[in-house]
Amino acid sequence: MLRLALLASAALAAALLSATAQATGTGAHSHGPGHGAAGSEIGGPGRPKQATRTVRIVARDDMKYRPESITVRRGETVRIVLRDEGAVIHELALGTADELKEHAAAMVQNPEMEHEEPNMLSVQPGQSKELVWKFTKVGEVPFACLHPGHYDNGMIGKVIVKP
Repeated sequence: MLRLALLASAALAAALLSATAQATGTGAHSHGPGHGAAGSEIGGPGRPKQATRTVRIVARDDMKYRPESITVRRGETVRIVLRDEGAVIHELALGTADELKEHAAAMVQNPEMEHEEPNMLSVQPGQSKELVWKFTKVGEVPFACLHPGHYDNGMIGKVIVKP
């Protein structure tokens, strides 16, 4: 009976990982090529030495980012530092609106999941982490906290990319 339960759990986990991979266009919850890769709708990972400036964003338990939006220039590489000033874990994930919505739904099934990918990071209360991103297309790039309940309660921001 225990073996059957373990097999069922493993099958469920594999199905969830597969759904996450389909939602993000990659495998095994890796957000590598195809998700935020250079040339995509949202830009791509930047080289730290090429960052032209640092933008600091604060995450709080009222499910808001401070600031909620930032403005960059197309082609600019920016270091984004996220500080969690709340009492619970928060994150910042860059993606298209559809990617973020789909991934937020997958996080409901995997609430313990934390991210350390080029386009997303999880931050424990009182801590800070950074990512470096090159914004390559004019428009808006949304970012969000995908931990269960955070996205649905409006923990969403945007990067405005100007020419």
